[in-house]
Amino acid sequence: MNNSKGRVSYLLMKNLNVIVPWREGLHLRRAATLVQLAKFFRSAICLRCGHKTADLRSIISIISLCASMGTALEVEVTGEDEQEAASALKRAFSPQGGYSSLIENSTYQ
Repeated sequence: MNNSKGRVSYLLMKNLNVIVPWREGLHLRRAATLVQLAKFFRSAICLRCGHKTADLRSIISIISLCASMGTALEVEVTGEDEQEAASALKRAFSPQGGYSSLIENSTYQ
């Protein structure tokens, strides 16, 4: 749907819940990788942990969530490539640690 300024606004969004699978939690290196992954997509991506919300393109924002292993996070993706972004983030938070292989062998580049 077009708004008055000619930009496209999205009425749908993709939500998913993930669990932090890493023993060290969502630390700096993991956050940096998630920021890199988010930059491959045009969609806006947010993480929610309780009452805190983080923009996935901001490493400081992600670190401020203080998410330790086992923490439940809600991922909200809004935009034209939200399905692809949500799928990539689901893989990134998989217990197998798929986050680094997503960047190293990225099909999003």
